[in-house]
Amino acid sequence: MIKKVLLFSCLIMLLPFLIVTIFIRNDEITFNFSQNSTVRVLREDTNQIEIVPIEEYVIGVLAGEMPIEFEIEALKAQAVAARSYVMIQMERNISKDYDVVDSVTNQVYLDKDYLMSVWSNSYNDNINKIKLAVLSTKGEYISYNNEVAEALFFSTSPGVTENSEDVFLNKVAYLRSVDSHWDKESPAYFTSNTYDLKEFYNNLGLDYSDKIIIDVIEKTSTGRIKIIKINNREFTGNYICAKLDLKSTFFEIIQDGSMVIINNKGYGHGVGMSQYGAEGMAKEGYNYQEILTHYYTGVEIKKF
Repeated sequence: MIKKVLLFSCLIMLLPFLIVTIFIRNDEITFNFSQNSTVRVLREDTNQIEIVPIEEYVIGVLAGEMPIEFEIEALKAQAVAARSYVMIQMERNISKDYDVVDSVTNQVYLDKDYLMSVWSNSYNDNINKIKLAVLSTKGEYISYNNEVAEALFFSTSPGVTENSEDVFLNKVAYLRSVDSHWDKESPAYFTSNTYDLKEFYNNLGLDYSDKIIIDVIEKTSTGRIKIIKINNREFTGNYICAKLDLKSTFFEIIQDGSMVIINNKGYGHGVGMSQYGAEGMAKEGYNYQEILTHYYTGVEIKKF
């Protein structure tokens, strides 16, 4: 009995050492990609197509699409969403020369050479954190009615996400508007842009007038502007965003004498998973499956 107690005590004392030895590494974690599917990635800078193992591609997307400081469960959720997104693109583009572009056209993908140059001495720590998220979710994707779900995502909501048909016309059963109050912690939750009156009119291609007359014609169910009339000319909310460099279509225009103030909430199209919402949920203790099933209504997490 005494020997068993002593053995147990030794194991307890050795446990921290074992954890540090096994899980905390100074070198880069390496994966074996030989059995993985590959993604044909069009690199915009070179116009070359690179063949990248799918899990390596997901690593590059996590590095390009989500801040490295985010909680591991948020990174895991992003990994599954990114993998689901590229699976759909691979199916859609099977007859084309490439599956995805390495930019915001699809998903931002950053390769090892680039990450080593920007992360420098932090490279190993950062890449290992991302690889842990990818390895923990290897092969997992979001499924709806036994089909891969198009897991759209964006940076920050104004407190609630959008129904797909309000932004992209098509109604998708799992891309429903849901609460996302966690986004209030995002640096992009509220922004404000100021223009002089002449600059405002020039950007929108309008004739100068001392007074701005605004009539909001149509909003989404959550308050984003779909169609707005300014000085008797109609614009889409997306057009206003593009011309005035706004972060989202959730905005209000205020004239203050010869100045125009535009207050803006959120960042991105608002459909699917909010990344800052995922981070807020992770900080509150939600795991990545709970994050994904919150933002994608009625889905399952499956593994190929």
